Amino acid sequence: MAKDISAEMDKIKQFQKHLKAILNKHYEEDKNDFVEYDMQRIIDDKNGHYLLLRLGWDGMKRKYSTLLHLDIKNNKIWIQQDYTEEGIATDLLELGIAKSDIVLAFQAPLKRPFTEFAVS
Repeated sequence: MAKDISAEMDKIKQFQKHLKAILNKHYEEDKNDFVEYDMQRIIDDKNGHYLLLRLGWDGMKRKYSTLLHLDIKNNKIWIQQDYTEEGIATDLLELGIAKSDIVLAFQAPLKRPFTEFAVS
């Protein structure tokens, strides 16, 4: 039992490390492409939330968008929102994270069984 808990904690720590690296990578790439906007990284290891936001103004129009929202929930990575070019799932797979540990949360629950990824 203690080994199981230890293994799960190690897995969560790895997820946290990978999600921060991905967030930082996309932050660095996007901040140079969108200099007129403020890019914000939200990293909350305690609650398992990782976001990349873009905000600013275009004349009198407010611009605010969530480019990336990832959660660690039920020992899996949940992709809540993904407006990256290649897709965050690709980054996660390249880091060695199994498809069974990735939930495409932006897909309707009824559609998830038809993907190659975790259902929940």
